[in-house]
Amino acid sequence: MTTAGVNSRAATRRDTAPRPRKLRDWPTDVAAARTVQERLRDAVITEDRLGKVRRVAGIDVGFEDGGCTTRAAVVVLDFPGLEFCDQAVSRGPTRFPYVPGYLSFRESPQVLEALDLLETQPDLLLCDAHGLAHPRRFGLACHLGVVTDLPSIGVAKSRLIGTHAELPPQRGHWVPLLDKGETIGAVLRTRDNVSPVYVSIGHRISLPTAIDYVLACTPRFRLPETTRRAHRLASG
Repeated sequence: MTTAGVNSRAATRRDTAPRPRKLRDWPTDVAAARTVQERLRDAVITEDRLGKVRRVAGIDVGFEDGGCTTRAAVVVLDFPGLEFCDQAVSRGPTRFPYVPGYLSFRESPQVLEALDLLETQPDLLLCDAHGLAHPRRFGLACHLGVVTDLPSIGVAKSRLIGTHAELPPQRGHWVPLLDKGETIGAVLRTRDNVSPVYVSIGHRISLPTAIDYVLACTPRFRLPETTRRAHRLASG
């Protein structure tokens, strides 16, 4: 598995890119959110800039009280054994409406609070969401990666945009996900004869390396163990 790059997170930080981690800094309407996406997407690093990966984190978000309360869950597993290390849940008022293409503004603030509650920090984030496979090339996986400066991968259960060729039925096969002639991700089979997942770069990782990590985190089921455990925690 490719893990080339620098070992220091600080060494790859782009100090010129704003990272609004305080809730008051997050947009609350679509126009402002689109401006943030267009400003921050150039900060996404699409090559391997990750050191030794000892811990991987799964992120998932659920909603309570008819959508009025956001419940974000983060589960950290060791790598490559995928044994439990740590977890955190954060609840708070939902601050952004449900608008396709802008879900990171609805979910990220609470996810960031959950990450801050962890005692064991991850080396890689696997998000139940898209990254570059997004109309403005800045899905939740990119947004979280840029804001935290952590390597991140989008591993989505369904396609948001793009087209692809027919995918062979065997585990490990993948085909490019394309949009307007650009490769924006990969359609990856993680189990024989089971629906694929949609993998895309989040931040500080290349697509081939992202695929390797997703396969390593899916030893038995369709979805990564990180996603499965985070989903149970977010839905509990």
